[in-house]
Amino acid sequence: MNEGVISKRYARALLEYCLEKGSAERVYGQLCLILEGKMPQVLEDDLQRFLELLSSNGRLSYAKYIFGSYTMQYRRHCGIVQARLSTAIEDPKLDEQIKESLKDRFEGKMVFSHKVKPELIGGFVLEIDDKVMDTSVKSKLEKIRREFDDLNKRLV
Repeated sequence: MNEGVISKRYARALLEYCLEKGSAERVYGQLCLILEGKMPQVLEDDLQRFLELLSSNGRLSYAKYIFGSYTMQYRRHCGIVQARLSTAIEDPKLDEQIKESLKDRFEGKMVFSHKVKPELIGGFVLEIDDKVMDTSVKSKLEKIRREFDDLNKRLV
């Protein structure tokens, strides 16, 4: 069994349990913190019990994948769209243009974040849930490099 199937099943079970108990939003918040590398001071009881279950079933190594799957399933359940924009420089005008464009295309609540990554050189990378649109100069240069490598291999 692969980690994708395992993580989705455990995440779905945790989400259903937390929805019944009324702790789904709090668990979601804590899992978002954990995935960002920040540890909450006190874990939600349901999350603590879930970690103990993972440990007893020998599935603790899948925790990161399960947490990621839970957050995606929770957002889908609540109609939350997560958009992450990465640019080479700070550009508030671009932020606003993309936010407005996304509001027209998606219904429900939108969580928007922006990160500056100078290594992109130019352009931007927009991630919406699990889809990626990469218009960065870095990716275009990488594509050209791969094409040259492929062409060079054929010539030799």
